[in-house]
Amino acid sequence: MTKTTNTARTGRVRRSARGTKSLLAGLMMGLLANSASAEEAHNAAAQANNPLANMKSFSFQNYFIGELTESEESANQFWMRYAQPFSIGESNWLLRASLPVYTLPVDAAGTKDSGLSDLNVFASYLFDTGNPGVSFGVGPLLTAPTASEDELGSEKWSGGFANVLFNATSPKFQYGYLLTWQHSFAGDDDRDDVNAAVFQPFAFYQLGGGTYLRSVPSWLYNFENDSYSVPLGLGIGQVIKQGKTVYNIYVEPQVSVADDGPNQPDWQIFFGFNIQLMD
Repeated sequence: MTKTTNTARTGRVRRSARGTKSLLAGLMMGLLANSASAEEAHNAAAQANNPLANMKSFSFQNYFIGELTESEESANQFWMRYAQPFSIGESNWLLRASLPVYTLPVDAAGTKDSGLSDLNVFASYLFDTGNPGVSFGVGPLLTAPTASEDELGSEKWSGGFANVLFNATSPKFQYGYLLTWQHSFAGDDDRDDVNAAVFQPFAFYQLGGGTYLRSVPSWLYNFENDSYSVPLGLGIGQVIKQGKTVYNIYVEPQVSVADDGPNQPDWQIFFGFNIQLMD
C-alpha cells in the first residue's frame, strides 16, 4: 500500500514539474514575443520619418501659410509625394517624386489662383555607411514646368542635386537633413532664372507608444535675388503600425525667425499623413 501511494505521489510530482516547466516555457515565449514586438514597434517609429527608408511610401503634406511677407495674404501648398527604392546592378537607389498643388495670391488685389505647380524628381544613390541606423544618399534632381497656370510655376526646366542624411541609431532621438539645389537650364526666356537651395533639417524625439515630437522646417535661399526664408517649428506626430503598413500623422506650427523678400511665409501650419509599405 505504501509503495503504491509513493508511486502515485511521484507521478503527481513529475506531472506537476512538467506542468511548471510548460508554464515557464509559455511565459518565456510570451515575453520574447512581446519583446520582439516592442522592438519592431520601436524600429517602425524610428524609421517612420526616414526619407531614405528602404520601402515604398506615399506622403500627403500641407502648408497652410497664414501670412505672407509684404502682402499679409494667406496661401496654401499641398504636396503629393511618392518614394520607391530600386537597384542598378549592385547599387541601391531611392527615387522620390513630388507634385505640389498651390493656392497663391497673383496680383496686388489679393486674387488667388489654384492648381498644379512644378513636378520635382530626384534619385538618390544610397551609400553603405557600415551602420544600418545611418542612411546617406546623394543624387541628381530635376524639376519640370508642369504648372497649370503661369503664376503657379517657374516655367523653367531646372536641374541640380539632392543630398540626404538620416541617423536612427538611437531609438529615442533621430535627426538628419535634406539639402537640394537647382538651377534652370531651359524654358521661358521671359521668366526669371531659377537658382535656389533648400536646407531642411529634421529632428524627432520619441515619447513612446508611437508618439513623437518633431521639428522639420525648410530654409530657402534664392541666389537670383538674395531672398531667403528661415522658419522654425515644433510639432507632434503619431506612428501606427498595422501588419506591414506604417501610418504616420503629424502637425507642426512654424514661424519665421528670419526672412527677406516678398511672399515668404511669416507663419504657417505644416501637417501631413505618410504611409510606408514594408516588404
